[in-house]
Parts: sequence; structure tokens; C-alpha cells
Amino acid sequence: MEPLRVGICGLGTVAQGVLKVLQNNASGIRRRTGRQLEVVAVASRTAKPEVDLGGATFSTDVMALAARDDLDVVVELIGGENTALALVERALANGTPVVTGNKAIVALHGERLFALAAANAAQLGFEAAVAGSIPIIASLTEALAGNEHDWLAGIINGTSNFILSAMAEQGQSFADALQRAQELGYAEADPTFDVEGVDAAHKLTILTALAFDAGFRFADVYTEGITKITADDMEYARELGYCIKHLGVARRRPAGIEARVHPVLVPQDHLLANIGDAMNAVLVHSNAAGDTLYAGPGAGALPTASAVVGDLISIAQGRSRLPRMASAEALRILPIDEIETAYYLRIPSLDQPGAFARVATILSDCNISIEAAIQREQTAPDAGEGRWVPIVILTHVVKELVMNEALIRVQALPEVVGEITRIRVEHFAGAD
Repeated sequence: MEPLRVGICGLGTVAQGVLKVLQNNASGIRRRTGRQLEVVAVASRTAKPEVDLGGATFSTDVMALAARDDLDVVVELIGGENTALALVERALANGTPVVTGNKAIVALHGERLFALAAANAAQLGFEAAVAGSIPIIASLTEALAGNEHDWLAGIINGTSNFILSAMAEQGQSFADALQRAQELGYAEADPTFDVEGVDAAHKLTILTALAFDAGFRFADVYTEGITKITADDMEYARELGYCIKHLGVARRRPAGIEARVHPVLVPQDHLLANIGDAMNAVLVHSNAAGDTLYAGPGAGALPTASAVVGDLISIAQGRSRLPRMASAEALRILPIDEIETAYYLRIPSLDQPGAFARVATILSDCNISIEAAIQREQTAPDAGEGRWVPIVILTHVVKELVMNEALIRVQALPEVVGEITRIRVEHFAGAD
């Protein structure tokens, strides 16, 4: 068969990884696909003469590359949103298949892009957009396609997982763990998208669309980061039998689909609790397959390049992976007020008699049951009226709206001298 002629837009770490994988594994790829995957053109806004392009031509005009008629597939690896979106749209409108690792454009514009791809008989591969080397897109759209999914939960941002792991295992503060992540290259100089949960929300949007036919509805995904988690929270969670992970959670309910990204207390013996460092993992519970766990490196040049090359091979073999668009009957994404979970609460309170009792009374009045509590003497900063101590409470399952109302009342108590920390608790035990 004729070679698959590939054009790559971008020349950053992932693009260089793709070039390396295609060069190093050329014989095996050719043997498995019956075709050679040949990079014939590379375009990047900045030239990098030190990078071996393997004989491909180079240009600084990425948009021109997307409009070429002599390419069989365009790989978009420039990042960002606006230029990348325009580039992908131009290639698809030209009838040229596209492979992208850009989770933002898929999450924010997925329905338009897939409609454009379908209208022009072009494939759109996006395995690299979620969880690096983990084949979760292929699993949801192919291997698990015969299942109805009850829920999925994932550690889908390696930076946040690295930070929380360092805080839990080494007792580091959030600031120190973040600095270490930046030194190792896991976190950007501006880590906002990672630590505030935006990156994970982009990925959960894609997973929710594929698993539940819910459409690409990023604006409806509840998003919360990890910046308020402290080393004390890690210690209290451990004492209660949990660890803290930053998860993307999607779950089918009778009234709609939950889609939320936030810190979660997970039992210490749970599969996801043991995914440390900068690793990613996605756990899917399906009605036929049961629990399936996918774990591996979620970022990095070669792991992400592996996913890109996998999509190129699918295109070379003529396999399409376009998801079905959401129908008019698609279930809505539930607002966070309607979800039900258990909760961990850390309440900074003056060290006075009766403080815990007053908190417990408010929770009881709101029909919130306490499963466990920790209150101990400890030295703490002066609040102006004496020492304060944290009241730590683990509740049973309750609706978020009810918990919100209770916390407003607790926060108003004169003994409460700081912002209450609230972390949701999940067990993920079979179908809910």
C-alpha cells in the first residue's frame, strides 16, 4: 500500500516525541499496518534546526499545511485554542483526517468538530487528549461499546496527583509540593489550569460525552481545584481511613448525569488510592464488563506520542472513531446542588466548651448524620479570643444543597473563626 503521508503542526515536546516514535518503531508499525507512516511536512511558528525531521519539509505557516491536498492526515500539536481550532476546522473542511492531542478544543467545540468531520468524510482522532498513553478513548468507543456505563472516576491530571501525593507521603505543604512539581517539569510556570481543575474538567467533558452520549458540555461540569487542601487534611483523612485524590467523576442518575471535578476522600484500600506520583488512572463501571481500570503515564513526550501514533495507525487502517452526537433525549448534566455524597468537614473553632455540640446540633437539625469525628487539643494560631482547634467531621450521604444550607449556619457560629473546608467522600462500590 502507499505510505500514509503525515503533516505535523507544531514542534514542541509531544511533536518531537511523535517523530521519535515513528522513526524508532517504523518497521514494527509497517509490519502491523501494511503501510509506512511517513512524515512529509512539519510546520511550526518557531524553527528548531536541532530537531531531526527525518527528511520532512519545514514551514512556519501552520495554516497553509492544514490546507494542503497532498497530505493524508494532519496532526495538530500546537496547543492553545484559537489557532488550533481554526487549523483543525480547515483540515476537516478540506476532507483531510486530523489527529489532535488538544483536550480544550475537543471539550469546548467537540460537537461542531465531529459534525464537520462527518460531513466531509474525514476522521478525527483524539486519543492523546485524555490521559496520555492510556487508551481510554479507544476503550470507551470500541472495547466497551456494548456496555451501558454506570459511572466512571479518574485521576486525569498528573500535576495535581503529584502534588497531593507529595503532600500525603512527605507531609509537604501545597506550596512546596507545587514548587517541586514545577522543578520537575510536571507543572507549568502558571499552573492554574492544573491546580484549579480546568484541565481535568476538559478531559472529563470528553469522557462523559463518550460514556453517556451526553454531548460535549464543558460549561456544565462542576470544577474545583486543590489549592485549599492542607497537609493537616491529608493527616486527618489518613486517620479516618482515607486518602485525598483529585478526581473527575461522571455517574448516571435517574434525573441526569453527574459530571464533576473536585478533591475526593477515597478509602485507602481502593484501587484509585494507590495511583501516586504523576500517574493517571480511569476506573469505569459498566453493566456487562464490571469494573475496568486503566492506568499509566498521563503526560510526557513519549506517552502522549504513543496515543497520537495509535490514532495514525487507526487512520492508516481505515478505522473511524467518531462518537455519536447527543440526541434531543440526552440526559441533562445535573447541577452540583443535586448530587449526593458523604462529606469530610474541617471546621476551625475556638477551643471552648460546647463548640462541637453546637455544630452537631445544626447538622442534626438538617438531618445530616455524623459517621466519625475528631477533636483534639492542639496548638494553633491565636484568633484574638483564644486558641482554636479544628473540628473534623465525616458525615453520611446527604444532598449537596442540604449540606450547603447547614454550612451557612455553622459558618455563622461565633466560635467558628475561619473558612470551613468541605471535601466530598466517594467509595465507588459497584453500581449505585
